[in-house]
Amino acid sequence: MTERAPIKDKPWLFRTYAGHSTAARSNALYRMNLARGQTGLSVAFDLPTQTGYDSDHVLARGEVGKVGVPIGHLGDMRALFDQIPLEQMNTSMTINATAPWLLSLYIAVAEEQGADVSALQGTVQNDIIKEYLSRGTYICPPAPSLRMITDVAAHTARHMPKWNPMNVCSYHLQEAGATPEQELAYALATAIAVLDDLRGKVEARDFPAMVGRISFFVNAGIRFVTELCKMRAFTELWDELCRERYGIEDERFRRFRYGVQVNSLGLTEQQPENNVYRILLETLAVTLSKNARARAVQLPAWNEALGLPRPWDQQWSLRMQQILAYETDLLEYGDLFDGNPVIAARVAELKIGARAELALLDGMGGAIASIDYMKSRLVESNAERLNRIEAAETVVVGVNRWQQGEPSPLTAGEGGILVVDPADEQDQIARLLAWREARDDAAALAALAALRVAAQGGANIMPPSIAAARAGVTTGEWASVMREVYGEYRGPTGVSASPSNRTQGLEPIREAVDQVSRRLGRRLKFLVGKPGLDGHSNGAEQIAFRARDCGMDITYEGIRLTPEQIVARAAQDDAHVVGLSILSGSHLPLIDEVMARMRGAGLSHIPVIVGGIIPEEDAERLEEMGVARVYTPKDFELNRIMMDIVALAGPDEVAA
Repeated sequence: MTERAPIKDKPWLFRTYAGHSTAARSNALYRMNLARGQTGLSVAFDLPTQTGYDSDHVLARGEVGKVGVPIGHLGDMRALFDQIPLEQMNTSMTINATAPWLLSLYIAVAEEQGADVSALQGTVQNDIIKEYLSRGTYICPPAPSLRMITDVAAHTARHMPKWNPMNVCSYHLQEAGATPEQELAYALATAIAVLDDLRGKVEARDFPAMVGRISFFVNAGIRFVTELCKMRAFTELWDELCRERYGIEDERFRRFRYGVQVNSLGLTEQQPENNVYRILLETLAVTLSKNARARAVQLPAWNEALGLPRPWDQQWSLRMQQILAYETDLLEYGDLFDGNPVIAARVAELKIGARAELALLDGMGGAIASIDYMKSRLVESNAERLNRIEAAETVVVGVNRWQQGEPSPLTAGEGGILVVDPADEQDQIARLLAWREARDDAAALAALAALRVAAQGGANIMPPSIAAARAGVTTGEWASVMREVYGEYRGPTGVSASPSNRTQGLEPIREAVDQVSRRLGRRLKFLVGKPGLDGHSNGAEQIAFRARDCGMDITYEGIRLTPEQIVARAAQDDAHVVGLSILSGSHLPLIDEVMARMRGAGLSHIPVIVGGIIPEEDAERLEEMGVARVYTPKDFELNRIMMDIVALAGPDEVAA
């Protein structure tokens, strides 16, 4: 008798988060990945696109095409999806502050392809709340930003029934240090804020289906069992919230639908080949449990702590998913953990903690009103996490234990990581100038005027945004209208001026700071700055947090500063040491400009230190520019960095 083959579940969507340099190069990468078996697209946009600047803006210098693809107008979007039929594609776009605009460009390109817009499938992340807390690509204040989120959702309710208008994104919360309970609570509080606002924008009969189209984008860290339980807790809490708060009766609309990228925060620069194992284990946490299985998975490459991955590195991550889905028997069975008492107990524990945190946020007025509180809590949680690593209470293989090993042949020689050609930025700017020159300026100006009227009057901004996309308006011009109407916003840093209660073990450093401060005649002044558009501020926050607790007088004003602003503040504060943090790969041009401005302002005597994802050859070039110290992710011992700062501020004292 022949054994009947088991019926297998359909696998999740296979994605790689990709995009760099130019739209044309990114298009070639997408088509290559699709040919290799990828089943969905996940578009990474560069920082100017994410923050609403054209490629020729002063703040875009050095950032164009670095962490994603630059999209300045309809022509770029056409090139990005050339020969990719959008009606047949499931596209995820990691875009937030400019989500209405990028979705408008996507719709305009789909129309040009002759696609049925109502058939388009995909997601815009469109979660601005977590940008204030962790990633920093916000533009406008919270209230109008929330309105733009729900404008997108309301538009898709009427015109794009298969499109997910929002990905509540807890991924970056975990990167910023969130505990599992905080990740659950802050993400659910964000969803509540959006759904409460959306209720007033859609018909009551359509609301349950809109609840069903809210999706989530989640992080999976290395604590394998806890992460698996977190996803089961997410599933159960979301079902509970949909039933009790919103009265959703249809089980389909209460389903917790999520995509995941496993934890790039946990990838190490030291012994980077170990990251392959980390990625696999983290993938299992979101695929093993059928009742809480991810609907889409994108995996980082093993070498992302070193720089941009090459196509081969992305292929390796894709193959990991394909082997799991097609070679193993995972998809042939029901849930492996139902009835497991250990899993059930941990899930219940996480739910209790998340409910308590949610109740606290609700008492403060919800997610929008609690941004300052959530930011400060994340900075504190991240400080605790780093303290445990520094004290070796949390073991990280190859970092704080078993550091000695054989050199990795995977990183040997040239070409170990992808480097964006600096000439691509000038090419992109040239195309932008040519686009502006060739378009119908009168049509573009009329479209911008209509967009302004809609924003000022409270109308849904999607229809005039789509019209502006067709008229040739640029990303920077669209965002300028939003800035003009709603104003700009500077989010909280989470680093207060007052020391925390975590100064135990810092006594030798505090004594050294006091000693140098006495010689200087005032408290050692340390300025922490983030030039450019990089909003990943976790490192800068932790340096400022520790420096403050070590007794230094710190200045940290947050993200998105020009070199000119940083140098002016260094002069104003008469800083003793300046620390700069950049993770976007734009360190060479931005640091070069800072150093030139420091010399021009007569501040070349002030030592400058730099931290970021910086290859060794770039570190040498920074030192040639006059940078005193360069730190990369391998430099996890913050206390050693603090003593370096003391030594730079007062070398005679330390030497004595």
